[in-house]
Parts: sequence; C-alpha cells; structure tokens
Amino acid sequence: MTGGAARPAPPGPQRLCVQTLGLRRPPIGRILTLAGWTPRLGLPRAGDWVGVWGQRPRARRGEALARRSGAPILRIEDAFLRSVLPGRAVRCAPLGLLLDRGGVHFDGSRPSDLEVLLATAPLDSPALLGRARDAMARLEEGALSKYSGFDLGAPLPRPGYVLLADQLRGDAALRACGAGQASFAAMLALARAEHPGARILIRRHPETTRGGRPGHFLAGDLGPGEAFADDALPPGPLLRGAAALYTVSSQLGFDAILAGLRPVVLGQPFYAGWGLSDDRAPLPRRGRMLSPAQLVAAALILQPVWYDPYRDRLCALETALDILEAQTRAWREDCRGWVAVGMRRWKRARLQDFFGASRRIRFATAERAPRIAQQEGRRLMVWGTRGTPALLAAGAVHVEDGVLRSRGLGAALTPPLSLALDDLGLPFDPARESRLERLIARPLPEHARARASRLLEQLLQADLTKYNLPGDPLPRLPPGRRILIPGQVEDDAALRLGGGPLRSNAALLQAVRAANPDALLLYKPHPDVEAGLRPGALCAEGPEGQAEVVLRRVPAQDALAAAEEVWTLTSTLGFEALLRGIPVTCLGRPFYAGWGLTRDLGPPIPRRGARPDLLQLVHAVLIAYPRYHDPVTGMPCPPEVALERLAAGAVLRPQVLRLLAALQPGLPARLRRRG
Repeated sequence: MTGGAARPAPPGPQRLCVQTLGLRRPPIGRILTLAGWTPRLGLPRAGDWVGVWGQRPRARRGEALARRSGAPILRIEDAFLRSVLPGRAVRCAPLGLLLDRGGVHFDGSRPSDLEVLLATAPLDSPALLGRARDAMARLEEGALSKYSGFDLGAPLPRPGYVLLADQLRGDAALRACGAGQASFAAMLALARAEHPGARILIRRHPETTRGGRPGHFLAGDLGPGEAFADDALPPGPLLRGAAALYTVSSQLGFDAILAGLRPVVLGQPFYAGWGLSDDRAPLPRRGRMLSPAQLVAAALILQPVWYDPYRDRLCALETALDILEAQTRAWREDCRGWVAVGMRRWKRARLQDFFGASRRIRFATAERAPRIAQQEGRRLMVWGTRGTPALLAAGAVHVEDGVLRSRGLGAALTPPLSLALDDLGLPFDPARESRLERLIARPLPEHARARASRLLEQLLQADLTKYNLPGDPLPRLPPGRRILIPGQVEDDAALRLGGGPLRSNAALLQAVRAANPDALLLYKPHPDVEAGLRPGALCAEGPEGQAEVVLRRVPAQDALAAAEEVWTLTSTLGFEALLRGIPVTCLGRPFYAGWGLTRDLGPPIPRRGARPDLLQLVHAVLIAYPRYHDPVTGMPCPPEVALERLAAGAVLRPQVLRLLAALQPGLPARLRRRG
C-alpha cells in the first residue's frame, strides 16, 4: 500500500505544466511521474493541470497561468516526515510529497485534500489504525519528526516547562493564516498569563540555526525564567517533558499530539479542529472528533506519496520509516566526525562511505588519535580488537563486519555492505558485554517482530549467508545422521576469545567425533582458509580424517541444506543454521549462544539470562545492530535493501582491490597485515 490522496488520481499519465525546473528534476520530478503526473515546462493545453510548490512567492506565476487558462492547480508540498536535515540547509531530498488538488494543508481558508480526508474518510479500519499506531510507536522509539537530525544524547531540561514553537519569518503557513510578528508576541504573552511563574522555553525552527533563516523571537524578547531550548534536542523527548505547548501553526503541534499533549493553537494548521488541540482560532467547518491514530492514518498513510530512492518506486509509510531510520541513525552517529585507528588501507575508502558522509574520517595512529579527537570534538573508532587500553578508556567504539557482509571474502578485499559499531565490547568476546547482547535481550514491540519475520523470510527465499560465494556442487553423501562442522580461521579473534578450551579445527573435529561416534560428519573448511588467505587448513590423512566428507568449495547454503545438525565453536554458520531451523550445538561461546536457542557445551555466560526467541535474535543481529550502505545509490540503507543487493549480485569490487586480492597469497604475511 502506498497511500493515496483524498480525490482520485488522474487516469493514466496527466500532463502537469510547471514554471520551475525544480519540479521536473529528481527526486521531485520523479516522484510526480511515479504518482501519475508528467511535469513539463510550457503553457497548459486542454485537460492539463498547473503544478506549483505550495504557496511560495514563485507559485504566483503558476497561479496566474492557471487563472488565464482555466487549468486546475496541483499544489505540491513536503510530506510531514521530510528528511534528516532541512532541505535548504544541506539540500536533503524529500522522502515524500503531499499532492493536493483542493488547497494546501496549512491554509485553512479552503479545504485541502487532507482536510477532506480527515473530515469524511471512515478512518476506522482496524488494519489501518494498527498501522498508524505502529507508526506512532516507531516515531517515538526513533525520535523521528519532519527533520530528524537531533542529538539523542543532549541533556533534557528539567520537566514542567511551557514550550513555545517559533517559526520562520515570512513562512507561507503564517501568511495563510495572517500571522506575523505580533502573533508570536501575543503567544508569549498568552503563555505567561496562563502559566504565571512557569519556566518558558522557546523551540526555534531547525532552519533558523542550520539555514540561517530568521525566526520571530530574539534573546531580548525573553524575560526571567525564559530561554531558548537546545536546538539539538529531538522534539519528542522535549515535548514529553513539557507541561504545555503553544504554537501558531508549527508541525511541532502535530508532534505534541503524538506525544500525548493537547497543544494550544493560535492558527489553523491541518491538525487543529479535530478535538486534539486547544484551538484559539477555530474553523467552524471542522467539528469531527478524531483520535491521534486517525490523524496519523490520514496525515502519514493515506495522503502522502512516499518515495523509495533505492528501488526508484513509490512505497508505503513503513518502507519510508525504514529509510528514515537508517539515514537518521547514520547522521546521528557520524555528525561529530570520527578518528579511526587500526584500519587497513584498503578498507579506508569503504569506511569513508559508511561513516564519513557528514564529516570526513581522520585516520591516525593510536598515539595521536585521542588528541585529535579531543581537539576537533570527534569520536574514536578502532577496528575489532586493535584498541589499546588508552583508546578504550577514551571511549573508542569498536567496528566490525556485519553478518550479512558481501558477495566475496573480506580476506580477498571484498568491501562489506554492513558494518557494526559497538560502544561496549565485541560480539565475539564473551568476557565483556557487548551492545549486541543488550539488543538481543530486550523485548520487541509487535511492529519490530513483524519486520524481523519479513526480513527472515526474505533472507531464506534468497538463501543468503555471510559471504554468498559460488562453489562446487554438493557431493553424493552416504547415509547417516548428518552433522555439519564449519571450520574456522585459527588465528581469528572470535576463536581465540570465544572458543573456550578448543582453539583449533582439529580439536573441534575430535570433540564432535567423540560425542557422536556413529554420525556422518560433514566438515566444511572456512573459505578464507580454502583460498589460502588465512591459517586453519587440515591434512586429509590427519585429524581431518575424523570426518567422512569434506565439503571443499561447497557454498554455505548448500552445506546447510544437507545438514541435520550443526556443531561449531563460534562460526557464524551456526547463526545461519538457526535461521533455517537447524539444531545447533556450541562448543564455544559465540554471540548467539547462551540464550536458550542452542545446545551449549562451552563455558556458560551467566549474564545471558534472557530467553529471546528467534525473531528477537534476527532483529538484533540483522536490523538493530549493524549499519548498511547501498553500493548502488551510495547512501545508508535499511537491511532489506542490502539483502536485495546481495541477492541480485549488485556488489562490485573496485579493480584495484581485485588486483590486490589476486596478489595477496603471494605477499609476505607482514605486508598483508599492514595493507
């Protein structure tokens, strides 16, 4: 479902005459085209429409053209969830549009399509209202709003204040209701009169600080006990600490309704008049009583046209939220900038792609990095276990590959599609709690469980694993109870830290054989080892003889399909087996052990006392923990997009990395490590 407008869409492509190139250029022109409009410069012919952006001054040319020609007007505006940052500040593309054939949502002088929806649509479908409530939960959990580039770590003011929403001078929403400087002075006086002695905070518009556009309040307007709220604070948490909100027509009033407040509204915005606000300039034609979920259903699900830039198509609100969450998370984690330590040179370009869009990464030695971070206000990151005690004491964050990584080996210099940041520990080090552990242990709301279920189904249909390598067909297997034993890289930190008393593939095979004397053991060497890039090879006539079949160069998904059980130390293949419903026995302590989902023979981890189900594990490991970067658009992306790219094989290695990978087995080990 992609939502829709209050009035039926035109049959077939409808020519839309526009007077500015901006309405033809992507993404706006593309969204219009996908929504059934064909934007063209020129004069309208019979049956054409004229397209204008809201009620901006430049819209007057289109309005005059429509009057002369008799053509109807389509008014175009940003949807209520727009982008991470304001478009004028950094040219962020809008995530969706409002296409209105009746008016415009902020102008109460005539009904807009959104108002018609709110006034007349049933808005009582359980499925629709369920989607709306899920959306409200996601907006609260992610601290999302029209713009979402806020600092979740900024300290909140002490609760109990009265909040006032400033707006941009000359904004079309204010002109539409005849508001100006006097309106904001009156709003401040009203708040003082109705809340004598209360602390008053002014919330400035994001473009005031990021785009330099003036608002209506200056420092000299404020009296004792009055101040500007920190611009870095997200609206949701700020509103939940407020005793009241006063606004003329700011979207902060909509946010306030979602936060459980009843805003005092001096203008006539789209959310006023439905019993959810204290309206001081009521519109007589609006008298219907709505719930917050019904307001959200119309304003965020039915009316907007949402756009998916990764798949170049219109999408449902849920997909738009996936996108906004991924892009917002990347900005929030990266906006201060990073100083990176222990990053091999071939990885640096990809790390810039992942973490350097807001501010380029500085690469430094362990000795210089803390000083640079302190001087420039940056955060520290280290690769895997390469953090020194001094770096970790300075708050360095660990970086590691995600579980859905690539089509190709990291040891062969294939860039990853997913990387994970962990501010607590490492997921493969059971001696310390990791951020991943906390995510696995937390309860999930139903919308998150549903998303995890869809992602799991998508992954199983595409039959994806960590590396997704081609290979040889599965050999003919003799009868018997088939136990798959994944080999590991023997100098890998996951084995060294989480393997317990067993630290080698030979020891693993011997232990599995001792516990299963009559089983058919299928040993799959690690692909890095098979490629000659990492240690861990076994001789066929030696301990490898414990296994009846060695699955050389057999793809992981084919090996899993042949297995009835998986026995492992810490291999990610154990997690992939759990996804496929295959019983897993762990002799080590991988990140997925100790939660009641595996049979654990390794040393226990007492802090893993929660008992999550498989969907909680999937959500933590594949959705909440890693970040994904789309190699096609070059943007942060949701896991669903990364999974589709892996399934389609749209992941390429730069030619220089292919050359380095080809040379790598012949290079001295010391030189390979340095690279």
